[in-house]
Amino acid sequence: MSRAVALLDTLGIECDPQLFELALTHRSYAYENGGLPHNERLEFLGDSVLSIAVTEFLYLSYPDRSEGQLAKLRSAVVNAHALADVARDLELGPMIRLGKGEVTTGGFNKSSILADTFEAFLGAVHLSAGREASERLVHYLFDPLVDAAATAGGGLDWKTSLQELCATAGFVAPLYLIGESGPDHDKRFVATAIVDGQARGQGAGRSKKQAEQIAAREAVTALAPPADA
Repeated sequence: MSRAVALLDTLGIECDPQLFELALTHRSYAYENGGLPHNERLEFLGDSVLSIAVTEFLYLSYPDRSEGQLAKLRSAVVNAHALADVARDLELGPMIRLGKGEVTTGGFNKSSILADTFEAFLGAVHLSAGREASERLVHYLFDPLVDAAATAGGGLDWKTSLQELCATAGFVAPLYLIGESGPDHDKRFVATAIVDGQARGQGAGRSKKQAEQIAAREAVTALAPPADA
């Protein structure tokens, strides 16, 4: 059982099996199999469901933030890379029905395909179980991401936050050591954030940027003074 299915069970949400299958059908598979229906209409719906749920949460949860700040927070968690990471956590990739060309090039792990598939999955949940259920799913997955983004300075960028922290402490700008492994279509990266000559954080991801952001976040957490200090 995939994490996506297990999560729906945990949240008490039932998704129509046919809509679930449609959400996982990429256009490349549909075209190679006689023009079957594919997931782009569901993706269109899911995009709107996600946007309104996250926007409402931001509006209600951060009454002191300006419109511009709220927009930055939203873009920090509603973007292709963030949605792809959520899709990976839900293990949607291995279930996506792809055409042979996309299979060959590792389409199951492409951020664009994963992000679109997640939105289609959300659209399927919305049609199957209604707005309350789809928004419950969004809040479960994204509220923690929004709250985490809200704690980051420098425009919600952990690397910028770490650089500002280093400047305040009188350190030189942080350095990032990058290691990589895996075949070209499925690269994995590990970044180590070096602050004042010491390793302060490490992060792994499917892109250098993602790995560096995670490493920077760990370093910020390690270096920042306690909230009650």
